[in-house]
Amino acid sequence: MLWHGKKNNVKIKYWHLEMSKTMKKIIVDSNIIIYSIRNEYQSLREFLLNYDLQASEISKVEVLGFAKLTQEEKSELENIFQILTIYSVSSAVINTATQLRQQKKMSLGDAIIASTALVYKLPLMTRNVTDFQWIDGLKIINPFDKINAK
Repeated sequence: MLWHGKKNNVKIKYWHLEMSKTMKKIIVDSNIIIYSIRNEYQSLREFLLNYDLQASEISKVEVLGFAKLTQEEKSELENIFQILTIYSVSSAVINTATQLRQQKKMSLGDAIIASTALVYKLPLMTRNVTDFQWIDGLKIINPFDKINAK
């Protein structure tokens, strides 16, 4: 798999740093990070290689905080978070998340992830399009639409 192995992690980090200079930046939702470690999603991992992947700090909590992770999954996910550019939950993100939650009921995690994308003017890659499609100014990419279209 793309993300497996400590030796490979060093190579992936170097590759990511070099390639990210010319790749399109995108915020990845927590679900995309989780899917990326599953064996059945090789096509997703290949698709992700086209982007400079970024994430909100809240995704670390959502992904690594899952109680039923195996040690192998936890290790692999931790390796992924070492590769990603992680955005802190800033005052601007909090203010935008608050405004979003005042408009429509949504989870705190989704509000912070969407707000991170809005504040940094980046598209959001998610499989949960319906959770975010109502947000003005947020560009959403569902990688599964693009993968399945091939």
